[in-house]
Formats: sequence, structure tokens, C-alpha cells
Amino acid sequence: MTREVFIAHVEREQEALRSFLLALCCGNKDEADDLAQDALVKAYLSSTGYQDKGRFRSWLFKIAHNTFLNHRASIRTTETLDEARILISPNAADDSFEYQSLYLALRTLPPKERSSITLYYLNGYDIKEIAAITETSEDAVKKQLSRGRDKLKEILKI
Repeated sequence: MTREVFIAHVEREQEALRSFLLALCCGNKDEADDLAQDALVKAYLSSTGYQDKGRFRSWLFKIAHNTFLNHRASIRTTETLDEARILISPNAADDSFEYQSLYLALRTLPPKERSSITLYYLNGYDIKEIAAITETSEDAVKKQLSRGRDKLKEILKI
């Protein structure tokens, strides 16, 4: 892939990538931007190995997902909604605070469940695509979605 082709792909997918990472980072824009930058650097460095068999977005999201998981492995996991409220910064949610409750609830989910929920409900990927992006089985994705939905329903009292 040439540099120009890579840039064209990134320009087309950059907003979707940032939205995906913003949801995974529970509204923390600074963290999402840092991860997006890391993912784009990793993607560029490995772009010579990209084969245009699938969607560029899926390939990029796979790199971003792995970047997110590696980053989360070094951070303490939030276990309760009250802990999430304490940890979340005032500027962590989007400007209108429209999704603050969702971000707080997502923050309590383990990273793999959060990823599956985000990819399925916020990005519109099907189970097979999520399995490819997260490098796991379709059954594992179904379980993560089920567990994540159940936890979110309980937390959000839906």
C-alpha cells in the first residue's frame, strides 16, 4: 500500500476510529485520541502487509482494539459504578454529556465485553466481523455480548 493510498483510507475512516475508541475509553477524549494516534502509527508501520481483501476499517479497528487492550492491561479495572463516577474526569464525557450514563456503565465492563458491545451496537459490526477484529471465536463474542447486555441492563436499570 502506498503512502497516498494509506492516507486516503485514514482520512475516510478517521472519524469512525475516533468514535470507536471514544466509546471504548468511556468518553475520555484524551485517552481515545492517544490510542487513535498509536493505532494509526502501528497501522502505517504494518501497511505494507495489508492485503486489500477485506475492509480497511475492520483491519484498522483490529489494530485499534489490540492497542486498547494493551493499554487497558496496564490500568486498574473499575469494578463498580460508584468507582467509575469517582475516576471519570469532568471532561471525560462528550460535550453534551448525552452519553455520560452509558460511558459510566461501559467503564464497569471488562475490556473484552466493552469491545464487543461497542463494535456491535455502536459500530454495527456483525458477530463474525467482531470475532475477526477481536481475534476470538463467534461463540465467545456471543457470550461477551450477552454478559455485557445483562450487566448494562442491571447498571442502567433498563
